[in-house]
Amino acid sequence: MSFKTACLLLIASFAFEAKGDMQSAWDTLVKARGNTKSYPYIVQEMVNSGLYFASIPYIKEYLATQNTIQDNKIDDVIDEVVTRVGVRQFEIMPSNFLKKSNAPTLRYIVAKKAFRKGQYKEVLSSLSSKINDTHPVKPYALHIEAASYALTGQNGKAVESYKECVNISNAQAGRTKEVNRLRQLEINKDNCIVGVARALFADKKFEAANLAYLDLDKRSHVWPEILFEEAWNSFYMGDYNRTLGKLVTYRAPILSFAFNPENEILKTLTYMELCLWNDANTTVEEFYSAYEADTASIVRQLKNYRSDYKKFYMLAKASLENKTSGNKLLDKILSGLSRDPAYRELYDSFQDGRTELEAVNRLENQRQKVILIDNLKDSMSAQRNLIGAYVRTNLFNKLRAIKKAFEGMSYVRLEILSRKKDELYSTSTDTSQRARGDISYLKRNDKQYFWTFNGEFWADELGDYVFALRSECRQ
Repeated sequence: MSFKTACLLLIASFAFEAKGDMQSAWDTLVKARGNTKSYPYIVQEMVNSGLYFASIPYIKEYLATQNTIQDNKIDDVIDEVVTRVGVRQFEIMPSNFLKKSNAPTLRYIVAKKAFRKGQYKEVLSSLSSKINDTHPVKPYALHIEAASYALTGQNGKAVESYKECVNISNAQAGRTKEVNRLRQLEINKDNCIVGVARALFADKKFEAANLAYLDLDKRSHVWPEILFEEAWNSFYMGDYNRTLGKLVTYRAPILSFAFNPENEILKTLTYMELCLWNDANTTVEEFYSAYEADTASIVRQLKNYRSDYKKFYMLAKASLENKTSGNKLLDKILSGLSRDPAYRELYDSFQDGRTELEAVNRLENQRQKVILIDNLKDSMSAQRNLIGAYVRTNLFNKLRAIKKAFEGMSYVRLEILSRKKDELYSTSTDTSQRARGDISYLKRNDKQYFWTFNGEFWADELGDYVFALRSECRQ
């Protein structure tokens, strides 16, 4: 029996319970069969029963078969379902189907799909002015709107949209008590705070960007990955000691999950700017030693997985359960993935679907239960594959970044030899008495403080570290 018929049986059972008349229940089933115009009613009844995942195929078929949707009620139901199950289930639909509805969540998905294709004008025409400020999707719409402005060089407008995103995220967070929703709003707000800094950086306003980055709370889920951006900003400011300070923070045990191979390239470039050749060369050698063998092993493993999304899902699931893979680099990448907000949202939605499956299991009507379970499993399988696809994409992106880092390190190694050779032939200067570090080389702004650490430290906090190295470049 098809999923459509199963759901119609469910509606028939509602009618029977309401009227106590089996014939009326059967009449309801017969009248609805094959009539997509009745789908809004069917979906609404399923939503009322908490069967959000079970309603997904009906919504998809309704969007695919209608020329246009003028019913605000079905738009509201679609909004509710998408909000509960997440946007990924609908992102796989063609945009021309999604555009048939005026549901704000679907407008957001259309814009998100356009954003991924680099169609930023379409993003800007689809969004924020058409979505009410109180709608749950508004903060996320503002985020991609601001990013679209930034990617089209309109950094002034980007800053305005990012700041509006922060304000509306805060406002909606103050009105919700749902833990998952609150977490998503906090992350969105923090991404928009960082967006302001990124837009300023793109405009080469490095001092302003430096201050903007400091507005991000260190307790944020976003903060660990932003240290790298702050380090680049300091590099462009010529504050190489602070660049190294930002990067050394990644050595803290609490940030053991954070992995970005470009960190080592930036560290090497910074040592080169200070003419600290031994430090630069040591960083290169440590990078090859740490990642070369493990990277080759991961490549072989992923080739065997091909596009088997279930295997990728199981790989990430094992990491969530603290099981090791035998490859330190892979474990590190998967550990970072488990803290990825987008991954967590997908995984949490999957768990919600399992809860829904448990509820269906408690139905007394055995025939109805079997049919609904079969079709719910289809939706759950699709959700699992979405997770697996996300894990696969993430892993291959990391491998590309590592490959790029190896290529970069090869050029850097040659550059170190070249510069060191040039210095040897330049005017000789005695450096034997030069101090390794001195407080006089420290720089700070009004948002940064100096702490002497005279015998004390904060075990539960990460400092805004800065080195105090003197450049050894010969003038």
